[in-house]
Amino acid sequence: MDKSLEITVEPESIWQQIIAETHQHLAAESMLGDFYQQHILQHESFAAALAFLLVQRLADHALSIEVLRKEFLTVCSDAGIVKSAVADICAHVERDPACNGYLNPFLYFKGFHAVQAQRIAHAFWCAGRTHLALYLQYRSSVEFDVDIHPGAKLGDGLMVDHATGLVIGETAVIGHNVSLLHGVTLGGSGCDKGDRHPKIGDGVLISAGAKVLGNIHVGAGAKIAAGSLVLEDVPAHTTVAGVPAKIVGRPSCAQPALEMDQNV
Repeated sequence: MDKSLEITVEPESIWQQIIAETHQHLAAESMLGDFYQQHILQHESFAAALAFLLVQRLADHALSIEVLRKEFLTVCSDAGIVKSAVADICAHVERDPACNGYLNPFLYFKGFHAVQAQRIAHAFWCAGRTHLALYLQYRSSVEFDVDIHPGAKLGDGLMVDHATGLVIGETAVIGHNVSLLHGVTLGGSGCDKGDRHPKIGDGVLISAGAKVLGNIHVGAGAKIAAGSLVLEDVPAHTTVAGVPAKIVGRPSCAQPALEMDQNV
């Protein structure tokens, strides 16, 4: 993954913008005052609010809010986790025309929530706490209708639009500044264990319903059309479409994930 493609924004500046937007929304809709207070205004930082929000969504009778919150706060205090989350929320603001600020994706976009839940589960996975990581994967899939294995490696600036039906397998690797739409699968192609899932380069756009299967590589700046079935490597800066997918052209820009142009 090309580190030069990472988004670098200070978490504090995003947090102050979220607070300002919260006050604007509160003035327009006072009924949500308690909700805004609990999820935004009572917290001192982006990381603390993110941990609270995810705990509210993922806690259940087996893992209480009190138990999970302590664990999530510890993970969310990691600068790398916060940096990735900030890059992800910036990706939504910059690429989604339905997104008119930072507060809405932070509170309401389940694609953003599911990715942040996976980042926390991945931290547990890497720390050897695989059972807790898998439990969080299960809770996330129930809550968000998104199934991302905690072993998958996700780059920064990941935008998952709508998100419903997204599946990402254990050994998948996703680069920086990638955009995925609903119904995308990054899956395996058989019963073999080991490295068996796709590797997605920086700046790739994978459109709605596309299936990318097996330990194959999708090169940087590639575009995969909606509904495609990808079973072979995709060269960098090419557009593929069809079942099975074939090269049909080239994207109009170096990073189609940033433009979100799904025309072929």
